[in-house]
Amino acid sequence: MKNMTLENIAEACGGSYFGKEQEKQTEIRGAVTDSRQVEEGFLFIPVKGARVDGHDFIPQVCEKGAAAVLTEKKLENCEKPYILVQSCLRALKDIAGFYRSQLNIPIVGITGSVGKTSTKEMIASVLSEKYHVLKTAGNFNNEIGLPLTLLRIQEEHEAAVVEMGISDFGEMHRLAKMAQPDICVITNIGICHLENLKTRDGILKAKSEIFDYLKPEGHIILNGEDDKLSTLTEVKGIRPVFYGFGEMQPDICRSGEEGKEGRKPGMQKVQQDIYADHIQNCGLKGMEADIHTPAGTISVHIPIPGRHNIYNAMAAAGAALALNMELEDIKSGIEKAEAIGGRTNLIETGGLMLIDDCYNANPVSMRASLDVLSNGLARTVAVLGDMGELGEHEKRLHYEIGVYAAEKQIDTLFCAGVLSKEMAEGACDTNDWCEVFHFDTKDEMLPQLLEYLQEGDTVLVKASHFMDYPKIVEAVREKFHSAS
Repeated sequence: MKNMTLENIAEACGGSYFGKEQEKQTEIRGAVTDSRQVEEGFLFIPVKGARVDGHDFIPQVCEKGAAAVLTEKKLENCEKPYILVQSCLRALKDIAGFYRSQLNIPIVGITGSVGKTSTKEMIASVLSEKYHVLKTAGNFNNEIGLPLTLLRIQEEHEAAVVEMGISDFGEMHRLAKMAQPDICVITNIGICHLENLKTRDGILKAKSEIFDYLKPEGHIILNGEDDKLSTLTEVKGIRPVFYGFGEMQPDICRSGEEGKEGRKPGMQKVQQDIYADHIQNCGLKGMEADIHTPAGTISVHIPIPGRHNIYNAMAAAGAALALNMELEDIKSGIEKAEAIGGRTNLIETGGLMLIDDCYNANPVSMRASLDVLSNGLARTVAVLGDMGELGEHEKRLHYEIGVYAAEKQIDTLFCAGVLSKEMAEGACDTNDWCEVFHFDTKDEMLPQLLEYLQEGDTVLVKASHFMDYPKIVEAVREKFHSAS
């Protein structure tokens, strides 16, 4: 890893080096916080968790060949070099920021209320047509996950695509300081993390901290149909590239403070630099569209269902053009994009089509997933659960999802959780032909759901992460796979 000697690492994190003088110039091969991932020549950074203290594993990682360890306390009889710091978590961020400053590859930073991960996957798919790309793995998008992602960048990588998630003010500033992005992408300003950020204006302010460490010659790519993002017509002397379908989306503000008293949200139309038309919905087989860019037009088949994936494709086109990619490569990368587990992942099992979108949920992503489900053949079944961090309007926001499910003519709604009772009431109040089942817990719901489902159904599974809905996906797969 470039310039990552133990001496430089100690200086970068303000730590004190303990060990042989000649080993100060040892260059580490990687850095991890999980002792199971330690390899020969790695730096181990122990983190104190709720149940486990990483310091307890220092002897084991030394035996595995770690080059050195960080520690918050002096070590006795340690045969390996170590760096004493006040806080390993703070040191992790300092080390990652130092390492990033040594790299000359472009980094794309992605944030937004909804769609960060799917946009990251689409951008990485497109950039991979020209570059060797490293991307955020799983949900490694916070103040521990991002630095670990940056420290995974190796000499062979030519670009990195990193996801940046927050829930409070100041977090994005710290993430941006580490990532120092060359390209900033913001997908939208939706309704989530309202407990800390309070309003969508608060969310915009917090997300906009991503620009604090944007390179002077950097690029900004924004969803031009978002009424909040469309106000950012210039940032640090940089004119953003806007993408969209050419018009504002009024329902982005239908939930939350703007719509509470019947006030229409103020919308500012902006010229879309990248826009899509001639859209064809291929149902669960994906979407087709013409994407127009300043460099020309491409006709693409997006193999992942849902109109929101056209937004992802346009954002990817913007990032790729900023890195001087050809249109044919952009088209090829879009058409090779794949869904990942927990996010609009289509699973055919035993004659049943399962839409696994249970990684997380908020009102905007719930609506998008119900849009996908509405394209299903035969009977459509929505299996939904509580959404978290919605603040004082949480009951109304859940009620509106139930209304939306009924309006989309979803045949059956199964839901579990305290707040999801509002979903059930919303669906029942909207029409009387949508079958609605509500349960207090997931475990109470599961046996009746499995008995209800049948071959030919299209089933959406979605809830916030704390509801643990992946267990529902696995139970449905197991039953219908064994029956096939």
